[in-house]
Amino acid sequence: MTVNTPLCFRGKNILAPMVRVGTLPMRLLALDYGADIVYCEELIDIKMLQCKRVINEVLETVDFVAPNERVVFRTCERERHCVVFQMGGMGAALLSDPDKIESILTTLVKGICKPVTCKIRILPSVEDTVNLVKRIEKTGIAAIAVHGRKKEERPQHPVHCDVIKAISEAVSIPVIANGGSHDFIKEYMDIETFRKATDASSVMIARAAMWNPSIFRKEGPFPLKEVMQDYIKYAVRYDNHYTNTKYCLCQMLREQLETTQGKKLHAAQSTQEICEAFEMADFYEETTAVLEAKKTSLETKIQDEDDQIEDPDVIKMAVRFDKREYPPQITPKMYLLEWCRKEKHPQPVYETVQRPLDRLFCSVVTVADQKYRSTLWDKSKKLAEQAAAIVCLRTLGVPEGKLCEGENHLINKRKREDLEHLNNRDHGKDIAEPSHKKANFTEETSDMNVPQMPR
Repeated sequence: MTVNTPLCFRGKNILAPMVRVGTLPMRLLALDYGADIVYCEELIDIKMLQCKRVINEVLETVDFVAPNERVVFRTCERERHCVVFQMGGMGAALLSDPDKIESILTTLVKGICKPVTCKIRILPSVEDTVNLVKRIEKTGIAAIAVHGRKKEERPQHPVHCDVIKAISEAVSIPVIANGGSHDFIKEYMDIETFRKATDASSVMIARAAMWNPSIFRKEGPFPLKEVMQDYIKYAVRYDNHYTNTKYCLCQMLREQLETTQGKKLHAAQSTQEICEAFEMADFYEETTAVLEAKKTSLETKIQDEDDQIEDPDVIKMAVRFDKREYPPQITPKMYLLEWCRKEKHPQPVYETVQRPLDRLFCSVVTVADQKYRSTLWDKSKKLAEQAAAIVCLRTLGVPEGKLCEGENHLINKRKREDLEHLNNRDHGKDIAEPSHKKANFTEETSDMNVPQMPR
């Protein structure tokens, strides 16, 4: 599905979706060199559903971030009108289930306001392939990309231009021809040759663009060294993970991997080391310094805004929760919960927010109508809540369960109940533990939906 509705799929040269290759630096580079449309790498739908959308003000990007904090998809304004989000169907697996293909595409077309496209491989017979494509066309998709090989065929096998041509003649929607890198596309003029051979509306390029994305230049390709340096600039500018940068550069170097530069690249363990291998250390230092300065400026601005809207009734301390300072399975939240029950107060209420800039968390706990929080932001919601509990306990002068506090009454309480539990079992009594006892050692969980701070 595309990011912008006016996207047209006729007469276009397109960067194909490629796993580990079609990340933001490669997409932007392809656009610079003349690509009309760029597909991101194939992403599985369940991964995106688990992500949170984050506005990255430092990089000026929109990031979709997984629970483990890995950026699954990153995009920016530069590609807004040209990028296609490729949602995976596990390779060619769906080819054997046309009913499911039809159901998925129909649901997407009806459910979103963006044009939907589909990419397939060909079936064993031309007739079956054409029939499948006609069925797909009826779902209302905007275009179909056809990789002219069967699912068991590899890149070294000839592309079946005749099958793509038969599809182009059988449907009215744009057909995007794919699979010509091995047999046809060595330079820009070959793109048109492949398009004519398939009678397609547009051409999608994979490996030829992976090897040298300047294949999209009408004036001819740039020297590989220049292309790789341009790629590295985008990788640094948009904080691309070094392993992905390294992988893409290795695909470009190919037979040059055994050269001195290739060996340096292979040994690199960071973006900085990659830049050093390509004599771009100064660029790395300058760019990262600019980004760090921008981050610092934004953090200062956010802190100033926080101070202006800060609730004066919130009691604050600069504390963090370090689980190494506590016995196993004992936490400040547990101590606070028990204290509230002992004092007959309502259970603590935690309100947690996430800061968009750095994706850190801050939690405010309310106990007996008083609010408490740490001034330090944490990398997870759980840590932020523990820090808030610590602030409350220290303000109240109540033990928080640290190892240095000596004898831990919660641990002793647990041991006594475990012993009682064993004695009951030995005497054949009902060993079901009362729910109120279990609750003594279970932290109350706050709302799992963590709002982001308004910007």
